[in-house]
Amino acid sequence: MSLESDDPAARPRRRTVALALGAGAAKGLAHIGAIEEIERQGFEIVAVAGSSMGALIGGVYAMGKLDVYRDWVCSLAKLDMLKLVDWTFSGGGLIKGERIIGTLRAMVGDTDIEELPIAYTAVATDIDREREIWLTRGSLFDAIRASIAIPTLFRPYMIGSHRLVDGALLNPLPVTPLIRESADYLIAISVDGTADRPAAPAQNASADEIEPPTPRTRIGEWFGRFRPGILEKQPQEPGALALLTQAMDLMQANLARLRLAAYQPDLLIELPRNIALSYEFYRAQELIELGRLRTREVLENWDPMG
Repeated sequence: MSLESDDPAARPRRRTVALALGAGAAKGLAHIGAIEEIERQGFEIVAVAGSSMGALIGGVYAMGKLDVYRDWVCSLAKLDMLKLVDWTFSGGGLIKGERIIGTLRAMVGDTDIEELPIAYTAVATDIDREREIWLTRGSLFDAIRASIAIPTLFRPYMIGSHRLVDGALLNPLPVTPLIRESADYLIAISVDGTADRPAAPAQNASADEIEPPTPRTRIGEWFGRFRPGILEKQPQEPGALALLTQAMDLMQANLARLRLAAYQPDLLIELPRNIALSYEFYRAQELIELGRLRTREVLENWDPMG
């Protein structure tokens, strides 16, 4: 005989959460592992708000197709990403964005946001009206395409009379009381946390740990007195994309801190903003696992009743 009641009202209610998923390009793949770990620990996700990559991951999750997207992105190699890029020299961006969105639509389908089983919001920026826009109706992938339109990289996306670009421009981490009204807790997941820095070299290294100078290094040091850097590898100047990424990361991190100062979620899960470069989608499996492990660590030390 089963001791478990068949009456749904007698069963313990699952704790519900609303998620705020931050921007981050390839870094945002960590959201997948975070979502899977949150569900594994018994929480029910009833609402998602996302900006940029957070909007994409949140939208695919809201459709119930996160596993399909995860398996696809984990199969990508470096050259596969180039096949998804449709270059253009007009329209205010280097990439049209039609090919990647078309690929996603073909893979998981499309639907109107109102038809999703959970509440969903994509955050974009109206570049002409200079304000953020919360997209809660209409085509899911239209909303995602608008939210991921990184200025100068992707063409802006028109919805009605609104010329929309990346939501991270004004709101990289959409924490707000509005998305937690139907949930017990609001959990924010940010990939714009403090950057990890390499460990400093030991100050008191033993003689055995110090590499003896070679004739090449001695010659290099001697010539360096007259021409600094000769015979030494010079640091490589960052390219335009790397510099743009670094600037966007810095801007997003500071904007996210301001948002968190204005409204604190019940739980913040942060990953360092230098865990990946914006285009390193071929590292999906690693980034998903980082998100999973970090979320597990934070949840294990969280007392929701505290």
